[in-house]
Parts: sequence; C-alpha cells; structure tokens
Amino acid sequence: MATVLILGASRGIGFEFAGQYREAGDRVIATARDDAGLARLRDIGAEALRVDVADPASVSGLAWQLDGVEIDVALYVAGVMDRAGAHTPPTREAFDRVMHANVLGAMQAMPQVMPGVQAAGGVFGVLSSAMSQIGAVAADNAWLYRVSKAALNMMVASARHAWPGARCVALDPGWVQTDMGGASAPLTIEASVAGLRHVIATLTDEDNGHLIHHDGRRAATW
Repeated sequence: MATVLILGASRGIGFEFAGQYREAGDRVIATARDDAGLARLRDIGAEALRVDVADPASVSGLAWQLDGVEIDVALYVAGVMDRAGAHTPPTREAFDRVMHANVLGAMQAMPQVMPGVQAAGGVFGVLSSAMSQIGAVAADNAWLYRVSKAALNMMVASARHAWPGARCVALDPGWVQTDMGGASAPLTIEASVAGLRHVIATLTDEDNGHLIHHDGRRAATW
C-alpha cells in the first residue's frame, strides 16, 4: 500500500486522483479548502486536511499536519485558469490569483512535503500543461495561465537538485472534460488520471525534472 498526498483534491482531476488511488487500496491524504470539499474526500475514505494553497499562512501548516509521514507520491493539482489573450494586460488581481494558486502555493508546499517524499524514494508531481511549452506555442490565448505553468515547470527542473533521492516531474493531463477544460474536451477525466497514474508508476531517473504527457509521451521541448 502506497501513501499518496494530493494537494488540491476537492474536485476535478484532484478528486479523481484521490478516488482512483483509494480504489487501488492506497492510503490517500488529500487537501481541500472548505467543509464541502473535506466531506467529499472523507466520503471516499481519504484523510482530509484543510489547506488553501492560495493562502501562504494555510500552506505553512502542511509540515506539522503531515507529521513526518513518508510519502510515495505527492501531487500538486491545485490551479486556476485565466483565458485572456495577449491583447489584454492582466490586472494585478488576476496576476496574483493565478500565480499564487499555480506557482506560489507549489513553491511553498514543496519544501514541506519533499522530506517525506525523499524518505520514501518517492515522486513529487505538479499538474502542468502542454500550454506551458515555450517551444510549441500555437496561440496567444490564456497567456497568463501559460506563463504560470511555464514557471511551474522551472520550479520542478530546479527543485529536483535539492532532493536527489526523489523524482520531481511536471505532468500534462491533456485537454480534459473538467470545469476548466469544458464538456467539448476530447479526454475524460477518468482516462486522463489513469494515464497519469501509469506515468507516475513507470518513471525512470531520466524523467527527473521533465514534462511528461498523460499518454506517456516525453515532451521534446519545454
């Protein structure tokens, strides 16, 4: 039985991760920021922790809530979207909302979580996106979101050197049928998460610090 930590699991891909890992018989520790999300996680047998990744004070309590537990898989799934294109300057409020949730929360959580991941020889994965790839930008839409995910990739590429006993990767779930992806997305949430779980289970040392797609393709470029 593996111990799995999911940061941002109250709905969408995070909740699906929690459900699939629980069905596989793993111990799941999962975070949500409100009572409804915590209740949903407890209903599927997860150990629910209250954490708001956009609030530094809330994230700062992660280490003592985990209390030294060894973690085989840690996933930072929390994130928000901003769809404005490059003709629209982001407001300070939009910038702070996206960068706090997508980048700052991960950077604050990682040093608290990684000692447990390294102790287990485990994996720390962040939910990135194919839209983060600087070498393959096809459009200007969601430019703030793209910037945030590119920054998240850099976080992984840099942080892997601090914890050589673990593997740190960025994960692309694909275009998924979630609130963010919309009903017209080609990939079901179940298929995306199943693919990502297979990727996580088959990582090699060569994958450390890289972006990997849900279907196992290794990104040729950042």
